[in-house]
Amino acid sequence: MLSISEIKQLVKLVDESSLTEFEYETEKGKIKMKKGGEHAVSPAVSAPTVQAVLPAPQIETTEVTVTPATSTEDFHVITSPMVGTFYSSPNPESPAFVEVGAMVHEKTVVAIIEAMKLLNDVDADVTGEIVEILASNGELVEFGQPLFKVRKK
Repeated sequence: MLSISEIKQLVKLVDESSLTEFEYETEKGKIKMKKGGEHAVSPAVSAPTVQAVLPAPQIETTEVTVTPATSTEDFHVITSPMVGTFYSSPNPESPAFVEVGAMVHEKTVVAIIEAMKLLNDVDADVTGEIVEILASNGELVEFGQPLFKVRKK
């Protein structure tokens, strides 16, 4: 897979080009970039492939495991796909993407993570109800940090 410096170069090239969408996929991972509209999307990497994308001698990678809640209800935790700044809305004047009690489905955008001056959508990846928001608007988040708790439907 690509190194971090190669990803940064790729982001810069795509940003400076007339491309609006770019996708690169191998057995080890997938990088998908989009730009345009209200916000641009930089390398959005699903949690299982991040270890293949971000290996670096000084970076310690950890495997994130979502464990079911101890109650009888089935919960899913939406985690941050990367290090960056968490935003709950597309801009300061807009309402939050979701609030506690909101129903979401797999493709629902629940937040944005800003990384390398590009905005990355965070999708729910599950159908259910938001029961807890675990990050604050403008907060720096880490890879794998829990952002939302969702009661699966």
